[in-house]
Amino acid sequence: MKKSIKLIVLLVVFQLSALSIFAQDKAQQIEQLLSKYNEYGQFNGSALVTENGKIIFKKGFGSANMEWNIPNQPDTKFRLGSISKQFTAFLIVKLAEEGKLKLDVPISAYLPDYPKENGDKITIHQLLTHSSGIPNYTSAPNFFKDKARNPYTPAEFVKTFSSLPLEFTPGEKFNYSNSGYFLLGYIIEKISGKTYEQYLQEIIFRPLKMVNSGYDHSDVILKNRAAGYEKQGKKIVNAAYLDMSIPYAAGSLYSTVEDLFLWDQALYTNKLLSAKSMESLFKPYISLGKASYGYGWFIEEVDNGKLKTIGHGGGINGFNTIISRYPTDKNLIVLLNNTGGTVLGEMNDGIRAILYNQPVNQPKKSLALDLLDVYTEKGAVAGTESYKKLKNDPTYAIKEGDMNRVGYQLLQTGKKKEAIEVFKINTETFPKSGNAYDSLGEAYLADGDKKLAIANYKKSVELDPTNENGKKVLAEILK
Repeated sequence: MKKSIKLIVLLVVFQLSALSIFAQDKAQQIEQLLSKYNEYGQFNGSALVTENGKIIFKKGFGSANMEWNIPNQPDTKFRLGSISKQFTAFLIVKLAEEGKLKLDVPISAYLPDYPKENGDKITIHQLLTHSSGIPNYTSAPNFFKDKARNPYTPAEFVKTFSSLPLEFTPGEKFNYSNSGYFLLGYIIEKISGKTYEQYLQEIIFRPLKMVNSGYDHSDVILKNRAAGYEKQGKKIVNAAYLDMSIPYAAGSLYSTVEDLFLWDQALYTNKLLSAKSMESLFKPYISLGKASYGYGWFIEEVDNGKLKTIGHGGGINGFNTIISRYPTDKNLIVLLNNTGGTVLGEMNDGIRAILYNQPVNQPKKSLALDLLDVYTEKGAVAGTESYKKLKNDPTYAIKEGDMNRVGYQLLQTGKKKEAIEVFKINTETFPKSGNAYDSLGEAYLADGDKKLAIANYKKSVELDPTNENGKKVLAEILK
């Protein structure tokens, strides 16, 4: 072999070895990061990370079943929640590509029984982009108490929201609505002549060999299914039952981190859809400030606009999920968690920093978890005193989502004054969060203080003009 060829071969081998070492180093950093989140009670699930389309990390943390001490693994099946929406959107675009429906046509063309007053105004495109104005059924008062446990057919459930007044003129703005994606599933059934589940298996899961993915049914024995749990402070309880006919095409699917990798890889090809149709999934149709919404995906520029990310999160009784794709580099982060709401966005940012060789914010204990115990057992004054002592402790962080969940746990157990204190901490720490003020307004209203409820709801709507539910409550109080 000539010296020059030998040199090239050696250089290639060296580069490949260096890449392998870097990947191992990144995998080690990811493992350390997620292990710390697990230690702090903030991650109990499975993770998968790719770099340049190759898996560099996959592992389970904590338990899939706590009663039997069965560990989470890369093939553990988790409920996905709203990650399901990207599959529903894909099926609709597939039907459009085949000429079986049009995205700019009113939905009454495909659902003749839908009330025409609204059905003639709303297009499929508006359902896909959360711009239809249909109220979100999961935000309805007493939804979880009155409806969530009962089985419905799609036709029956559509009737529970189809005659409600629209929250705004279709196409006027974005307001996240599970109702829109429920309707998309119903349209898929009407057009395909198959159930949503059958069509999903036929078009996506079977062709991609996603054998560990499907529509979740509580009564089916499903191997390697994770049980769903919720945190109440540091205590963990079984998640409340939810009949899976309710989330339907908006959130009923289960999958594994490994199957979601197969899905991610397929989205770089035209195996299932033409290039033009595939492109339509990821267009920024609706602007949301720094982010935008495509068809079942959020699109965002991160790292000061240097990096494009396409992703979605999900939350459903007992589960919290995120899929985050970086198409320029074919990087992928999938986190599936089975202890209810947690800081997956924060974990995702940490892993992204590792992938792109940036400084990583190390995990901190969530102050909310400690505060819940004090507020519950010793009351409002003791809880606030404990907060003042711990807030400057560098091992703790005030995490908005955790504080919000703790506030609602207190509110639901009748501890209104304690809930108000927790929500006040959140508004002081996150003064630009419309959601924090909305929660505080709700707590004041529950406590009978209309004046402060109005002030906080007004502040919430001012900070977040998309808060339709806040506007509705405010209008009711001001009557």
